[in-house]
Amino acid sequence: MSSFLFWIFASLMLIFGAAVIINRNPVASALSLVVSFLGLAALFMSLDAFFIGIIQVLVYAGAIMVVFLFVIMLLNLGHPSEIADARGRGWKLVAGAVGIALLAQIFALTRAHVTPRIEPGYLARQIEYTGVVAPVAGPLFKEYLLAFEVTSVLLLAAIVGAVVLGGRRAPTDAG
Repeated sequence: MSSFLFWIFASLMLIFGAAVIINRNPVASALSLVVSFLGLAALFMSLDAFFIGIIQVLVYAGAIMVVFLFVIMLLNLGHPSEIADARGRGWKLVAGAVGIALLAQIFALTRAHVTPRIEPGYLARQIEYTGVVAPVAGPLFKEYLLAFEVTSVLLLAAIVGAVVLGGRRAPTDAG
């Protein structure tokens, strides 16, 4: 892939990633996240990681975003200005502090010198012998099985929590 297409997809991801934060409508924010996921999938495909790119589209842009939209619509979020007024003014300071901490971490990570744990060409040799899926699925279901299962339990708990919160009824006036 040429550098021109890289910059197109990278800028697409940055623009729609910022739109996720800037949008006041939660549904529009979730749809901006879908476009950002599609840009990431295009970048994976430009690195000849077609399997990871397709999984990115199927799992994240497909299944996970359907769950996000289901939760957003199930919770029936109010008008964004009502939500912002309910939080108070202190949330801007907290958001600024979290943003500065994130920038500090990004700066520290870009300055760190990390030695690679695998030798160059390892993934290409593995793909040549076993195909595309095995180098991705092998570590996922061997070394990272516990993290994989914990993530699935957390997603299940989040869905159950959204259903419980969405099922609550507002108190009625007995007058």
